[in-house]
Amino acid sequence: MAPDKIASPSVPSGRRFVGKTVLVSGGAGGMGQAAALRFAAEGAKVGIIDIQDEAGRETEKTIREAGGTALFVKADATRADEVDTALSEINGQFGPVNVLFNHAGTVTVSPFHEMSEAAYDRLMDVNVRSAFLVCRAVVAQMLGNGGGSIVITSSNGGEMGFALEAVYCMTKGAVLQLARSLAVEYRDHNIRCNAICPGFVRTAHGTREIKELDTFGQKWSDANLAAAQGRICEPEEAAAAALFLASDDASFISGAALYVDNGWFAKG
Repeated sequence: MAPDKIASPSVPSGRRFVGKTVLVSGGAGGMGQAAALRFAAEGAKVGIIDIQDEAGRETEKTIREAGGTALFVKADATRADEVDTALSEINGQFGPVNVLFNHAGTVTVSPFHEMSEAAYDRLMDVNVRSAFLVCRAVVAQMLGNGGGSIVITSSNGGEMGFALEAVYCMTKGAVLQLARSLAVEYRDHNIRCNAICPGFVRTAHGTREIKELDTFGQKWSDANLAAAQGRICEPEEAAAAALFLASDDASFISGAALYVDNGWFAKG
């Protein structure tokens, strides 16, 4: 499976985000990058925050060269001051955020009894604390701007148990519940919140996860992937699910978990 690479924005199915400011956390690579490209292709002004400086700038450049509008700001989404500074810079160029794709996250593979406190803290920070900080800042803007739409990246591991990924599954369960809770709390303020729950995706994180599982003896050959989810998911496919939930096409959908795993979760 190939690592992340920037592709030219695909031909959009519509122009669902014209006039909207979209923030993508973790938008420098993988699903986040695929979503940023697609949001821009559909007319959005795209703000990208990520800790990966070079990849983030390259993503911004790709969008601009394709005729889109984008601004990358390097920021660690686990730090409130950096989130606030990045958001202020994006607001200064594009105005308040109308759509948030909260995608920043990572994965750690380890036997549970060998998981260190430091590794636990890092995973909780990157997957959960960042979601708390970014969503909190954006919801405050949306309350003063007539509402908006939020999509959070969880995982099918947010509701399924996986060996060697207990803490990762715990973090993805946490952000799934965050999406549901925000949907309930802010429904009457015209703020929708949903989650996408992918299986294995062909990204740098996804391929690293598979390799690390292999080192612990949990083999994920093409045949194993085929049995679980038919084939590997492409980042553009997961991004398309996020864009649907973020768009007005999903105007009466909130608090949903959309499984992007080709039936893996359904068959249990």
